[in-house]
Amino acid sequence: MNKNIVLCGVGGQGTVLASKLIAAAAMKKNIPVMSAETIGMAQRGGSVFSHIRMGEGLYSPMIAKGTADIIIGFEPGETVRMLPYLKENGQIIVSRRAIMPVTAALTDTPYDGEQMIGYLRKHISKLLVVDTKQACREIGSAKAINILLLGAAIHSGALGLEEDEIKEALRERLPERFHELNFRALAYVREHS
Repeated sequence: MNKNIVLCGVGGQGTVLASKLIAAAAMKKNIPVMSAETIGMAQRGGSVFSHIRMGEGLYSPMIAKGTADIIIGFEPGETVRMLPYLKENGQIIVSRRAIMPVTAALTDTPYDGEQMIGYLRKHISKLLVVDTKQACREIGSAKAINILLLGAAIHSGALGLEEDEIKEALRERLPERFHELNFRALAYVREHS
C-alpha cells in the first residue's frame, strides 16, 4: 500500500533528519521510497517541509495537494499551512509547541500557537497533539522533538513503520552518543500513548 507523508516545521527542529529516518526504515523493509525537502531559510527559523512517498509505482517525490495520508507537524502554524496537502480523513500528528514565524516576528504581528491547535481540532477528525515541551522536559533534552513526533506517528499506526525499524535507522545514521537520548524519546511516547 502506498503512503504519502508530509513533515513540516521550522529550521532547527530536525524535520529533515526525521524524513531521512523514515526513508531509511522504509528502504530497509524493501519499500520503494521517494523524498524531497524544501529547506529555504531553515538556518534562520524559516519553513522546512519534506515530502515522503512510500510504495510501488511512484514517479515523483512531490505529493499532490489533497493526497497526503499523514502530516507530521513540528510547529502548529506550519501544520495549518500544509493542510491543503492532507487527503480527506487523513491524520495529523502535531507538536503543541509554537515557534513564532520569522514573518510574524519581523512585522510585529501577534502569533498564538494555541489558536492554530484550536483550528486543527475544529477541522481535523484524526488529530494527535503532542505536548513536546513537557516531553522534552521529562526526558531531559529539547533536541528530541523530531523523535517524539516520529514515535507518536508510529504508535498511532499511521506511519506504517515500527519502533524497532526507526531505532535501527537511528543507529545507522547518528553517532552513538545520540542513541540513548533518542531511544528515551521513543520509550517516552510508547509509555504515554
